[in-house]
Amino acid sequence: SAMRHAIHTAFKSAAERVLPVRSESGFKTHGVLTPDEFVRSGDYLVRTCSTWSWEAGDPAKSKDWLPKDKQYLVTRKVPSNKRASELEQYGMRAEANTMVEDAEQDGWVAPPATQDTRDAEEIPSSHPESAAGPSVEARTNPEDDIPDIDDLELEDDEAEKDEAMLPQAAAITSPGADQDHIMRTRTYDLMITYDKYYQVPRFWLVGYDEKRQPLKPNQVLEDVSEEHARKTITVDPFPNTGVLAASIHPCKHASVMKKLASMAEASGKPFQVDSYLVLFLKFIASVIPTIEYDYTMAAGW
Repeated sequence: SAMRHAIHTAFKSAAERVLPVRSESGFKTHGVLTPDEFVRSGDYLVRTCSTWSWEAGDPAKSKDWLPKDKQYLVTRKVPSNKRASELEQYGMRAEANTMVEDAEQDGWVAPPATQDTRDAEEIPSSHPESAAGPSVEARTNPEDDIPDIDDLELEDDEAEKDEAMLPQAAAITSPGADQDHIMRTRTYDLMITYDKYYQVPRFWLVGYDEKRQPLKPNQVLEDVSEEHARKTITVDPFPNTGVLAASIHPCKHASVMKKLASMAEASGKPFQVDSYLVLFLKFIASVIPTIEYDYTMAAGW
């Protein structure tokens, strides 16, 4: 409920004022980052992917555990040419979320409920490759898949759950969607902050319609995969500007990143803290499959 979310937000804010800043590295053992590691990984992202940059934000809202000129990462005017429901309708979710953990076999298999992809190749492409990042089709290459956050069979901590999620995506429809077939391109400004309480990156998004008018929260949900729209999206003031923004709640991020780090190590690919945000952005892609931001293939992930 909204009340529970308000209480949790107030508690989290109070806790952050008294909790010490993490100083011991734990990205491999616990999936968490120190502020210094967040900056180091952010620098690597900016070097390997020129569409991302550091921002200072409002000086009055600056966090003293981060450099004043590196308060958060941002990439702007990122295109979203399809709605998430369109990808799910044509079975492309099977490619975006193809890897899930099979506990009995200790391997990774495609979930049976999303195996049908025979229509995926029939979707016409109506826009050129975006300079902001790889296309939706490129991002859903099975060889580059990252397991979906809900497919990793993480322990479910009821105390960490946030109940103040946005309305269910199934109840949302685009105005005039049944009246025409015009593709309405949206753009997003995407931000990454360091969450002191959870000690992980937090992903934020602010959307605009084709006339550059801000999207309402329920419209933003149209670009979020249905299963995540019901569970992990909240609306909160962006910490460095105060502007309301949709956010992917970070309560499971550490568990996911720990699992992905273990997978990388097991496959013989050493996981260094520099690559943390690149890998983080790849798994976030399963939550917002139509927003074509650059998590960069040049970085080798």
